Amino acid sequence: MNIELLKRLCETPGIPGREERVRALIEQEVQDLFDEIQTDAMGSLICRRHPRPAAGKRTSSRSASKKAKTVMLLCHMDEIGFYVSHVDDKGFLWLDPAGGFDARNLFSRRVLVCTDSGDYPGVMNPGGRPVHISSPEERTKVPEVKEFFIDIGMSADKVNKLVNVGDFVVMDEPFREMGTKLVSKAMDNRVACWLGIESVRQLEKSKSGHTCEVVVAFTTQEEVGLRGARTASFAVKPDIGFGIDVTLSCDTPGVPTQESVTQQGKGFALHIKDSSFISDKELADQVQRVAKRKKIPFQRSILGRGGQDGAAAQQAAAGAKAVGITVGTRYIHTVTEMIDRKDLKAACDILAAMLAEIK
Repeated sequence: MNIELLKRLCETPGIPGREERVRALIEQEVQDLFDEIQTDAMGSLICRRHPRPAAGKRTSSRSASKKAKTVMLLCHMDEIGFYVSHVDDKGFLWLDPAGGFDARNLFSRRVLVCTDSGDYPGVMNPGGRPVHISSPEERTKVPEVKEFFIDIGMSADKVNKLVNVGDFVVMDEPFREMGTKLVSKAMDNRVACWLGIESVRQLEKSKSGHTCEVVVAFTTQEEVGLRGARTASFAVKPDIGFGIDVTLSCDTPGVPTQESVTQQGKGFALHIKDSSFISDKELADQVQRVAKRKKIPFQRSILGRGGQDGAAAQQAAAGAKAVGITVGTRYIHTVTEMIDRKDLKAACDILAAMLAEIK
């Protein structure tokens, strides 16, 4: 598996509405895999691959694409982060979140402030007294997200020259390989970007061909409401949509087994339902049959709250059959998001198999 690509994807900054660096990386990576590549008005990267004959067979891919089913993979590029909302007279930066944060995970974090003049390292902490001079009551209080600020270690005058309201901030943590696990910030959802690339690469290497029109959409602004996926899906009007994402893997201490959603190492998650959509049963059954036939490990999952881009494909224009293919992730929406290599491989295998399977 091309883990180096996943590392580059995860470490590239890109929050909702500021995905251009991630898009540039992907665009360079996929030039040889797709027949058409374009960026839409929302900043989503729409990549089309016309039908391909199996090795040794001849047909016109362009004529075949006119009557082929359109299968769309939706892979959002954005990670949760912040916009700078205020620079105070002491040079501290105050923030507006773009995506869902649990304030308990924000204490003493290293961050990267991304501006037109460059990227500047900083530290994030909440306002208030440090442990040596705080009261017991103060030490038990969990601040709200709005109470956190960033210090980039420069004078107020210099900060005001370098940083503007509207610049963005991401967590600044490296990608790590740990045993069978991979750990990074932004696994949500650079995992899907990786799968959108590598599943098509695997399909090409297999030389099995495909009769469907493959559209991989690397979408924007999912973390704030599936926005890029909605416009991209309306333009593409797919027959079938695969929402590619991470999902919870709460197979860790403190969570009842019935709330774990997925367990790591047991394969990709066939995503049946969340608060944004319910998967098409016929399509979900087909994915399950193919997975069993190909001996690709999987588990079925339902997420009580949350949504993903598959919902946008399902509801665009006249609608589409849709299902979710996800990878269970521990410690989601933190800098320690963790996936298992086996689950990542299984997700890649089932996507490549389904693209070859759909007639």
